[in-house]
Amino acid sequence: MIAESADLLASPWRFQAHVEVWLLVAALVASWIYAVRVLGPRLAPAEPAVSVRQRGAFVAAVLILWLASDWPIHDISEEYLYSVHMFQHMAVAYFVPPLVLLATPEWLFRALVGNGVLARAVRWMGRPVPAGLTFNVVVMITHIPALVNRSVTNGPLHYALHVAVVVSALFMWMPVCGPDPSLHVGWGGRMIYLFLMSVVPTVPAGWLTFAEGIVYRHYDIPVRVWGLSATIDQQLAGAIMKVGGGIFLWTIIGTMFFRRFAASFGREQSYLRTDSTAVGSSMPDTLTYEHVTDAFGRVPPAPEPPRR
Repeated sequence: MIAESADLLASPWRFQAHVEVWLLVAALVASWIYAVRVLGPRLAPAEPAVSVRQRGAFVAAVLILWLASDWPIHDISEEYLYSVHMFQHMAVAYFVPPLVLLATPEWLFRALVGNGVLARAVRWMGRPVPAGLTFNVVVMITHIPALVNRSVTNGPLHYALHVAVVVSALFMWMPVCGPDPSLHVGWGGRMIYLFLMSVVPTVPAGWLTFAEGIVYRHYDIPVRVWGLSATIDQQLAGAIMKVGGGIFLWTIIGTMFFRRFAASFGREQSYLRTDSTAVGSSMPDTLTYEHVTDAFGRVPPAPEPPRR
């Protein structure tokens, strides 16, 4: 107990080596290289193993995972500021999983899950309802005060919670950008789905923002990083969860809308003639005054009404 208190009173910026994180990152990079260079030519011989976009997504996912899990973010989040802890959870739930899925080619996904029980379980969990419910249940559980206060001092529990967050987030993102196109929902369904995913986390976020007193006693310590009090730190964590997560998801929703619907809507409402409407038409590409007067000149005069 005395040693633990001494650690919490030490300098927040002291360097702490996390060998397990380095080994994890090295294993991920080595596995990716092996899959692309060895398995790719065998399982996808008729096409490039991975695209440039997939390579970029993998590099971004590994870098974000490394930065969020290593010094100093990991140490500040676990020992001093719950707001940084919340940012860390957002990184492993909102940023890393979709990048991992975008970086995974379809042939690699099918090789990993196979065609047996695991494949059926993954495809069932990758559907919107099970995936969304599981993710939000995990989000709610990981904010229980007793569990949070216990996990920051219990290594196995801490890593188990992080694994639960990452795995549930992978399933949550599968209907949106998973490597298996058969699991994708329509564009409208994706936007509704992401909207619902942005609503549920506001419950614990609002609770953190407006709670009276300190919710997580582990972070109520004398050493205050950046001068943030325990109360301000707690409110900032709620704001990060509610505003930060909402902005991220709503940005994706807006991008989907403008890419999928706005362009086609603009074409449909345009007065300009498209190639599809030009078939069999003698109208010119550019309508001028001379074209209009010429068209009126070719219209036969109306017949005179009969005389009585």
